[in-house]
Amino acid sequence: MTSVWRRIRTRLWSTNRHDSGQITPLILGLFVICALLIVGGVDVTAAQLARVRLVDAADAAALDASDALDEPAGYQRGFGAGVALTSDSVRRAAADHLAAGPKPTGITEWQLAEGSGTPDGATAVVVLRGDAQLPITGGLLSALGRSVTITVEARARAPLTNP
Repeated sequence: MTSVWRRIRTRLWSTNRHDSGQITPLILGLFVICALLIVGGVDVTAAQLARVRLVDAADAAALDASDALDEPAGYQRGFGAGVALTSDSVRRAAADHLAAGPKPTGITEWQLAEGSGTPDGATAVVVLRGDAQLPITGGLLSALGRSVTITVEARARAPLTNP
């Protein structure tokens, strides 16, 4: 009986020996997939955090620009339901606000973009464009002459009400 078991064991071992080394490509492929998921997750998270910080800066600039009264326009049109604004006064106030503070963490460059101003004379619109700094693939992108550009828009009004 032991000879039968010995033959079965020998056959099992001999068939497994032909498959030796086949797990290495599978482990290597799994490692590559896991590494790509980690790198992608870290960089996407960094880009999202940079976008949130850029939105915060645009909101603050829009709030500051919403009460940037353009005196000639205000005295000519009068004061209705809100502060009289012009596109120049909104852009100037937003640019001054952004220049007074530091750039948000994770943003390498930023600027006011096309579309900043006021569409109706009462709403301040600030469009802010910035380049996000990615921690892992940022060096590769900059070597290729590319960057991740984020554009955000914020709106604010300064209504005039009687107390």
